[in-house]
Amino acid sequence: MPLPDYSPLAWTLIVLATFMTGVSKGGFAGGFGTLSVPLMAIAIGPIEAAGLLLPLLLVMDMLSVRAWRGRQDNTEVKRLIPGLVVGVLAGTLLIGTLDENLIRLVLGVIALLFAIYMLLKPAASRPISRWWAFPAGAGCGFTSFLAHAGAPPINLYLIPRRLRKETFIATCVVTFAAVNLMKLGPYLWLGEINLTSASASLLLVPVAWAGVRSGLWLQHRVNEVLFYRLIIVAMVVVGIQLIVKALG
Repeated sequence: MPLPDYSPLAWTLIVLATFMTGVSKGGFAGGFGTLSVPLMAIAIGPIEAAGLLLPLLLVMDMLSVRAWRGRQDNTEVKRLIPGLVVGVLAGTLLIGTLDENLIRLVLGVIALLFAIYMLLKPAASRPISRWWAFPAGAGCGFTSFLAHAGAPPINLYLIPRRLRKETFIATCVVTFAAVNLMKLGPYLWLGEINLTSASASLLLVPVAWAGVRSGLWLQHRVNEVLFYRLIIVAMVVVGIQLIVKALG
């Protein structure tokens, strides 16, 4: 299968984004995996980036679900599923109406909003009703379909639900695995996954595996406060670059 004709910068950003997403899925509830498509979209088209990444996300999900299996809150997952379906359906219907610069602009705004959210999320620790699961799921399904950026809506719902840390991570892992499976059919139908993108995805599977294993290893060893501060800075830089590129 032919490989995409990417520049060295593009391949560097793709490898970095893939590894970071694996680390995030392995031990950090997928939170900073939101950075992956915006980072790749600096060098390649955002729709192309999303199509390249989805098969890798499915591989990461398989590894992560196996590692965290049995520790999720199945009731919370079931509450989120209907919203996920609606969000993915909305993304499928609307993606064809958006041009790449508009998507870059949206991704840039998402990146900045996510950075703000990560700074303020301790203030979002008040209890929240289970009825918020549907809008959170719909928001996750739509932003995940657009750019694999479903973490903010899910975290805004699950963090105030006050789950134990391991339960929270496992619930996020299973939820993201579910939404990624939902996206596979529409991505194939829309042509976002093709032979060229699949060949690049296959080449990056070892990077994805290494990222997940690193995330599992780092979870109990890294200073999370410092780690997330670095991610916040990266999100701000990438978000500004995308907005400038979209408007330039």
